[in-house]
Amino acid sequence: MKENKSTILIVEDEENLHEALRLNLEMDGYEVSSAFDGTEALRKVSNEYFDLIIMDIMLPEIDGISVTERIRVNNNEVPILMLSARNRSEDKVLGLKKGADDYITKPFNLEELLIRVSKLIRKNKKIQVKDTIGDIYDFGNNKIDFRAQDAITWNGQKVELSKKEVMLLKLLIENKNDVVTREKILQVVWGYNVYPTTRTIDNFILSFRKYFEEDSRNPRYFHSVRGVGYKYTD
Repeated sequence: MKENKSTILIVEDEENLHEALRLNLEMDGYEVSSAFDGTEALRKVSNEYFDLIIMDIMLPEIDGISVTERIRVNNNEVPILMLSARNRSEDKVLGLKKGADDYITKPFNLEELLIRVSKLIRKNKKIQVKDTIGDIYDFGNNKIDFRAQDAITWNGQKVELSKKEVMLLKLLIENKNDVVTREKILQVVWGYNVYPTTRTIDNFILSFRKYFEEDSRNPRYFHSVRGVGYKYTD
């Protein structure tokens, strides 16, 4: 399995359509996960990273509009392509208002759906790419050498950095002043699709504060945003 395969969650309770979508997406090179009701979809989204969700509106337990709304409330910006048997414009407007990125009505042309899937994933990946920083980065009295994997801390100490520490520092600094979700961190830095506990990242953030903060209890640079993720500010 390629590491760079895009992952898609299909949320659809109609089994024949679900399997047809799965088969065609896998043939197009995607890694596919399944949910057959709204509750299962929310559980999977909270525990796994996806590049796209294909979301049916009419679902058992919790409908697709409500699932989409809950995903957005949790600050998860995963692209959502909504499927609906309804062709009324007010239904489409409601779906888009609640957070869907695109909307397609059943029955649909499979080739058109695959094109929309590809465009949404490409667009999202472009948005996520930030300006890269160079090999050397200075902030306060700290200096990080990403290539050498070491740093000079605020009090002049030299520390060796692990590869994961370098990757996480780079990700946070490239997203300066923006919250980076734990899901994004674990997927980009650790390559996980299924998340371990947040303590994995917390321990790294504690190390960064120890290295780079003059007062680690009142951090200036490395912040935890409860329930969402982590942020670097300068």
